[in-house]
Amino acid sequence: MSLVEKVALVTGGSRGIGAAIAHSLSEAGAAVALCARHLEAAESVAKAIEARGGRALAVKADIGRAEDADRVVAACMDRFGRLDILVNNAGITRDGLVLRMRDEDWDQVLAVNLAGAFRCARAALRPMLKQKQGGRIISIGSVVGSMGNAGQANYAAAKAGLIGLTKALAREVASRGVTVNAVSPGFIDTDLTAGLPESVRRTSLTQIPLGRFGTAGDVAAAVTFLASDGAAYITGQVIHVNGGLYM
Repeated sequence: MSLVEKVALVTGGSRGIGAAIAHSLSEAGAAVALCARHLEAAESVAKAIEARGGRALAVKADIGRAEDADRVVAACMDRFGRLDILVNNAGITRDGLVLRMRDEDWDQVLAVNLAGAFRCARAALRPMLKQKQGGRIISIGSVVGSMGNAGQANYAAAKAGLIGLTKALAREVASRGVTVNAVSPGFIDTDLTAGLPESVRRTSLTQIPLGRFGTAGDVAAAVTFLASDGAAYITGQVIHVNGGLYM
């Protein structure tokens, strides 16, 4: 799955799944621009990639802000001169039952997880189409976008919307050689899930046929495949990486 001479942009690339994706794409040969709200964390990932012989750029950005999508893509173009792969990974949670959910909690999650992905895709498509060499847009969804989850109405709605965006955009740009897909993780071991009570983790394990939680590397491997030439005939699809939790 060689990505030599390709350039990728990974939003939310400073930790967890985003950092694993950035490393995986780099190991496949791509130059990687990554953005996050905390520049120091993003720079740490970029430096680790460069220490292993890769090319990387860290950019501070809040994808929930409309202007930041264009700015991040511009920074990538300024540094690397092209953009071939966009990975919409940036996301936040503001959990709560619907009757207790504040309007701002709903708005913030939709602004980052769905509107941010839309704006980044729109910004990335401009250089992709101008290059006339195709491209890849891959968005990170979630199992809850397909099956729902109590206490996460905002997050589930955003991730379900991301599936609709993926399919609609795939139809729009297929004739230009750009594929658009989503990867929907299930229960993945990251620093965000490490703090869950042991009882919750045990209960969750019983619902996963493969009998283990996923790793960030499991998700990154699916993304890297979709970014490669091996996935050139795959578009408008949702690849579920969840150990069988949702079938």
